[in-house]
Amino acid sequence: MKIAVAGKGGSGKTTLSAGLCRAFAEAGRKVLAVDADSNNCLGYALGFPQEKLAGVVPLSEIRDTLKERAGTAGSGGFFLLAPEVSDLLDTHAVEHGGIRLLVMGTVTEPGGGCVCPESTVLRALTRHLVSRDEAVVMDMEAGVEHLGRGTAMHMDWLIIVVEPNPASVRTAQRIASLGKEMGIPRMGIVANNLDAAGEKKEICTALAILPCLGVIPHDRMLQNAAVVPWEKDEVFRGAVREIKAALMEK
Repeated sequence: MKIAVAGKGGSGKTTLSAGLCRAFAEAGRKVLAVDADSNNCLGYALGFPQEKLAGVVPLSEIRDTLKERAGTAGSGGFFLLAPEVSDLLDTHAVEHGGIRLLVMGTVTEPGGGCVCPESTVLRALTRHLVSRDEAVVMDMEAGVEHLGRGTAMHMDWLIIVVEPNPASVRTAQRIASLGKEMGIPRMGIVANNLDAAGEKKEICTALAILPCLGVIPHDRMLQNAAVVPWEKDEVFRGAVREIKAALMEK
């Protein structure tokens, strides 16, 4: 199962990504958590020790390495479209509690439609990840930037996290529209931080083109929690388990 999680900034996508990683790990799966958000918070949400995270540098910031893999040195502007990336996971991922973490970061391309060597390497790495025998959960950049570079097109699922407010719904609609244009095979929404029963209906009506994979109710234990309280928070744990079951069923 290869899952990309997107949504408006602050919608809870990192929290859901961490929860899904924990759910797959407790089911005995090998799990790779991929932090593709410029904020790089997934490792903290998963409870990785500070000493392990301190030495992690996002791949997107290692420009010399990316350019070398793309074969740009002395190439007169040409670069490889299928660079070798298989070893980057072993050299740059860290492990804790049965979950491996890879921090990819983001690359800002210099113009619309422009393809730079660095982003080409990251896309090649994404294609490599989906061929591995493990569960992959990718916490994406807030909004639609990563989708614009095609980094999620090889995923089994694109989950769009939506909160009950107009801005979050509008962002979800844009992501869904772009995902459809890209031909992503399976997309669904998770309604997060719901207080009232009617809020789910409003969200599902506004995004009727997508299946609702589950609901995460308003949860005080998640508020301002740097680390997802998986063992202590029965409400969140139960909600994520149901979302995982829905993904597997569909």
